[in-house]
Parts: sequence; structure tokens; C-alpha cells
Amino acid sequence: MRTTMISAAGAALLCAIATSVSAAEIKVFSTIAVQSALEGLTPIYEMQSGDKLTISFATAAALAKRIQGGETADVLILTPPLLQSLAREDKAGHEVTPLVSSGISVVVKSDAERPDISTPDAFKQAILNAKSIAYSDPAAGGASGVYVAKMLERLGIADQVKDKTKHPPANGNAAVLVANGDAEIGIQQTPEVMAAPGITIVGILPGDLNNVTVFAAGLGVHPANKAAAEAFLKFLKSPRAVDAFRMRGLDPA
Repeated sequence: MRTTMISAAGAALLCAIATSVSAAEIKVFSTIAVQSALEGLTPIYEMQSGDKLTISFATAAALAKRIQGGETADVLILTPPLLQSLAREDKAGHEVTPLVSSGISVVVKSDAERPDISTPDAFKQAILNAKSIAYSDPAAGGASGVYVAKMLERLGIADQVKDKTKHPPANGNAAVLVANGDAEIGIQQTPEVMAAPGITIVGILPGDLNNVTVFAAGLGVHPANKAAAEAFLKFLKSPRAVDAFRMRGLDPA
């Protein structure tokens, strides 16, 4: 009996050692557009794979600049153009895997009256009528902030709303400014505003004003553990991951 117990203990120790040796730490740079979904998926993947995910969230543009500045990551979740640009600079792998897409939503505080944004003209009037609006700072390079700034110029009202426009801190959420009462209307990527409490989504930008952004994944130029990084990429396309993305306002690309 004693021999059997020792053998069992030895087997358990060897198993633990093997697991420790085989476990990998996967460094991920990810756009904040998929942050809420990825945070929910992280413990699931770590339990399933035994690997450890270390994720840095920021705007896609900010993360690309960090890579260009010499930082490295095993997996990158950015926009396809940024991944392709990094690949041309030999700072990322050349294979780009489209993951999800997202539109841009308009939000108000949960107890506020919903403005009419059913048409581009109605949306324009709602923005002009609002005491204050919020969207990501274009200078930070966030996809929605850059787009909204150009859209306001296209509508011919950029100068009229300039003084009543507020931007959240870097990597922040315009919906939080709305929830706090600092802005009357917020405009940002749908999955980002969905993660903010205290707001109501009025709807996506109407008609041809809406802009759909695709987010994709790829490997870093020299992943520390290529097999582990590739396994994580495969997981991001799995039914479980797709369901998690859908729940947070992201459509499979």
C-alpha cells in the first residue's frame, strides 16, 4: 500500500512538473475594441490550455506605435491595415486573420430622452441640439475617434460643435463621460459603449454615416512560443469565442 501511495505521489509530481514545463506565457497586444470580450475569454482559455495570457489594451494605433518603437508581443489584435503595415516593416507576421467587425453607436444617459438619429439629417440636428458631445480623441489614433472627427467635417458642423466636444482620457470610453453627466451624447464603437453602465444605446450611426471597422489578429514577428501563440489564434475563431464576441456587440468578420 505504501509503495502504491509513493508511486501515485510521484506520478502526480511528474505530471505537475510536465504541466509547468509545457505552460507558455502568451503576450498579447489588443485593441480596446475587443477588451470586454477578451477579458471574459481569458480565464476560459487559460483553464483550457494551461497557458497564461498577458494582455496590454490600448488603441490599435497606440499599440502599433509601441511595436514600431521596439516592443514585442506574441499575438497582435489590431486592424488589418495596421497589421499589414507592421508586416511590411518586418515587425509582425504576414498572415492576417480577420476576427470581428463593429459599427459605431450613439449613446445617452440611461434616464435621458433619446434623440432622433433615424436619418443622417436627424443625427446632424441632434448633434447640433446637444449641449455637449463626446467621442474618442482623434489625436490618440482610435479608429472611431478619427472617423467621427472626419464625419463631423463631412456634415459641415465640425466648427459648430468644437467648443462643446469632450474627449475621454487615452484608452478611455466616451460612454463613461455620458454616464457621469459630463457629456449629453456619446459616439464610439458599439462593444466599447456596451461595457459602460448607466447609458442607453440609441442606435448605430444612420445610413451611410455608419462605419464598420474590422479587427484582425496576427503573430508578432518572433513569438516566444509560436505553437502556443498559434493555438490562441485558433481559439479566437472557435464557436465559444465567436459567441463571446457576439454578446459584446462584435460580429464575426
